[in-house]
Amino acid sequence: MGPPFLAVAVIVAFLAAAAQAADPFAFFDWDVSYITASPLGVPQQVIAVNKQFPGPIMNVTTNYNVVVNVLNSLDEPLLITWDGIQQRKNCWQDGVLGTTCPIPPGWNWTYNFQVKDQIGSFFYFPPLGMQRAAGGFGGITVNNRAVISVPFDTPDGDITLFIGDWYKMNHTHLRKMLDDGKELGMPDGVLMNGKGPYRYNDSLVPDGIEHETIKVEPGKTYRFRVHNVGVSTSLNLRIQNHNMALVETEGSYTMKQNFTNLDIHVGQSYSFLVTMDQNASSDYYIVASARFVNESLWTRVTGVAILQYSNSKGKASGPLPDPPNDEYDKTFSMNQARSIRMNVSTGAARPNPQGSFHYGSINVSQVYKLRNEPPVIINGKKRTTLSGISYSPPDTPLRLADLYDKKDVYTLDFPTMPIDGPPVIRTSVINSTYKNFLEIVFQNNDSTVQTYHIDGYAFWVVGMDYGEWTENSRGTYNKWDGVSRCTTQVFPGAWTAVMLSLDSPGFWNVRTENLDTWYLGQETYIRVVDPNGGYNVTEMVAPDNMLYCGLLKDKQKAQKPHGSRSSASAAKLNYHVLAALVSLVVALVLGH
Repeated sequence: MGPPFLAVAVIVAFLAAAAQAADPFAFFDWDVSYITASPLGVPQQVIAVNKQFPGPIMNVTTNYNVVVNVLNSLDEPLLITWDGIQQRKNCWQDGVLGTTCPIPPGWNWTYNFQVKDQIGSFFYFPPLGMQRAAGGFGGITVNNRAVISVPFDTPDGDITLFIGDWYKMNHTHLRKMLDDGKELGMPDGVLMNGKGPYRYNDSLVPDGIEHETIKVEPGKTYRFRVHNVGVSTSLNLRIQNHNMALVETEGSYTMKQNFTNLDIHVGQSYSFLVTMDQNASSDYYIVASARFVNESLWTRVTGVAILQYSNSKGKASGPLPDPPNDEYDKTFSMNQARSIRMNVSTGAARPNPQGSFHYGSINVSQVYKLRNEPPVIINGKKRTTLSGISYSPPDTPLRLADLYDKKDVYTLDFPTMPIDGPPVIRTSVINSTYKNFLEIVFQNNDSTVQTYHIDGYAFWVVGMDYGEWTENSRGTYNKWDGVSRCTTQVFPGAWTAVMLSLDSPGFWNVRTENLDTWYLGQETYIRVVDPNGGYNVTEMVAPDNMLYCGLLKDKQKAQKPHGSRSSASAAKLNYHVLAALVSLVVALVLGH
């Protein structure tokens, strides 16, 4: 055992003792690299975590401290973001360009965060340059503490299911298509847990494609955690002959209701209870098919997995269960979304009821209407916009620029209402204050569904409707049991309104989860500042292992490349891991 590993062992032993008086720690060591896989029958380069595609499930419990050492064995910069993990007062760990410098190829960086006061189903993924279109994603399950009751009986099993549209082209090719002003076009298929469709139709599905099989026991009830990790396609999920009882979405328990099918939009996560109450005369189809498209042309964009009882009497056969009968009419889907309500009487991460925070009675501090349009040409390039502004990420992360008082990195002039002039490219940020209460209206004037995500927070979805939002639209708001989540759909020609309490200082990304429109500029950040000087009080200090880039690149100490692409992969636990662990020890000593 060499000195670095000995130091790690000593520190981990200390942590183990110290953690008995604090919240537990969970350690993960990830090597993010390319592997060759053939999910749709054609060999292609995908992004794997520890050679797994999809990546491993991060299974933790409320208030766990999570330490993730990420080794970048790709040939381009990498970040990992934690979709739905709120990073309370700690935007440094959020893993997006506004807060963190990318990990260079061959380097590692250690994330260190707490899943403070959270439960539920989330996922992680690489947010840079369309990388999620190649994989790199995995699940995050945050379990309740044993002392907190759950509003349903303990399931007999827990199953994670990733669904998403998929292209046979590498993400670098997709990126170049967008850079060249082209459309990505129809996806080549839908993957379920990284695998192609079951061969339900010999003419539509070629032979030799590996499919996902989920094995279950008759009479048992399982919790399915479903994540749409695709590029841009809304998918309808259904399990043949089985009801799906929705119980949770993105960290909030919902009123329990049964669905025979549910639309799950890009970036969204749901969990269902599914009881194995059929006679198992054969296996059953699990289907995720494209929505709001010409289904006769998009037949190939269908994912099919198999639900297999242990006493199954044969293979699944025959036609797939029907999708909703509204190929282009999105009213069914909107009504479905409106029906999802928060269970206000149950606790979640804490014993107090989810409805004890009466969001509908709080005075709104600021109102922003964020409007997206179809792609436009700006300075000869195809771009997407929010309120007339196409976001351009600077070389220096926004939060680092603030910390080191670097000027002219960004502007605080994001408009409260969409601007009427010609669209522009700039780094414009929403300016707000700690403990403000925001109302944000997402107005989608494009022709496809857009899903919007806000890092750092869960927001209440208070309303959605077709047409242009006006102040009179507030009369339709749900001010009591709107679901609290972090990603919401906005239908084309429609609006969705959300409310959120800014109780966590930092810079927080507001983005579409559709990878193509996100890549082309459909995002911004909310700057939340504590006017009383919250750094090291209401906001955590920058980590000791901070990476530097842009205007601060001269502060960065060199790290010898040691990814699995090089010969020195044994050096994964280096200075940065030690620094992170030392920081944890210091925090524990000072805190206890």
